[in-house]
Amino acid sequence: MSFWNKLAAELVDIIEWLDPTSDTMVYRFGRYKNEIKYGAKLIVREGQTAVFVNQGRLADVFDPGTYTLATRNLPLLATLQGWHHGFESPFKAEVYFASTRQFTNLKWGTKNPVTLRDAEFGPVRLRAFGTYVIRVSDPARFIREIVGTDGHFTTDDITAQLRDMIVARFGDILGESRIPVLDLAANYDELGAFLANRIQAEFAAYGLELTKLLVENVSLPPEVEEALDKRTSMGIVGNLSQYTHFQTANAIRDAAANESGAAGAGLALGMGFAVANQMGHTLAPGAAPPSCVPPPLPGQSTTYWVAINGAPSGPHDLTTCQQQIQTGVISPTTLVWKPGMPGWTPAEQVPEIRALFAAVPPPLP
Repeated sequence: MSFWNKLAAELVDIIEWLDPTSDTMVYRFGRYKNEIKYGAKLIVREGQTAVFVNQGRLADVFDPGTYTLATRNLPLLATLQGWHHGFESPFKAEVYFASTRQFTNLKWGTKNPVTLRDAEFGPVRLRAFGTYVIRVSDPARFIREIVGTDGHFTTDDITAQLRDMIVARFGDILGESRIPVLDLAANYDELGAFLANRIQAEFAAYGLELTKLLVENVSLPPEVEEALDKRTSMGIVGNLSQYTHFQTANAIRDAAANESGAAGAGLALGMGFAVANQMGHTLAPGAAPPSCVPPPLPGQSTTYWVAINGAPSGPHDLTTCQQQIQTGVISPTTLVWKPGMPGWTPAEQVPEIRALFAAVPPPLP
């Protein structure tokens, strides 16, 4: 530095910092050989803190206000310098201004999906992102632990580390909460507050305070969201049969309006007959709903119920009834019943059962 620069530096007796940026956290005040004039004015504005460092050791800290730098205002620095009787010559010290305002709109988000087990969907992969707000709560610790000798420290120098801390704790908290995926949106505020409280101590170790953390969105992978949209669409449609009729009616209208001529008219007429027939069965007064149970297979034998010891037993086919006749379980007077009979009837009066008695040989003499 030239003689004139050195002289100008000694004539300057005001130490202050006007921050023209929005992301500077710590700024080192520049002086020639770090020399500060005795009796200089130190101006610390609201939202700032001034920290004096002497030969690498942190000395005095000044809160907002205007100070005249003298021995009485620099007790720690005076002790480090060995000034027992005061001083009137320039002294050396580094001055760091730390911004204590809140730094807002800092982003966080998961780099990779967080795999969780959901009670409804099973294993799912979730992505999340949001914003957070920090401030320097302990300037001395922040300079000692993070800034070091950096003369211009910004939020970009630390947000990557803070983001990784938030994401790591968020995945752990989300897994422990066991909140269903479909209920996460209703718990964003609670998750943000719980996460901020959980990692507050880790920020404090850096001299920072996490004043706000917001969870803006927790999303599923695109393919899962597509399947969920289809499921939601089915729920909105409701009665699929009525929806099909409605869509078919619209198709008939569009086909009739088509300029393809007789072919389109014939197609519309055929579709109309088919739909009218189906809707007639569905909407006819007193009409029974179409059965979804298939009819019995051809050749399937009729089953019978047999009264044995005063209790109904069955249903039995004819082969089982014949075996019971041979063993004496069913006699001619045993009551039997099958679907379609008005009531219980002796076995010898049922033609199918009576024929089975003729096939049974008499007892041996």
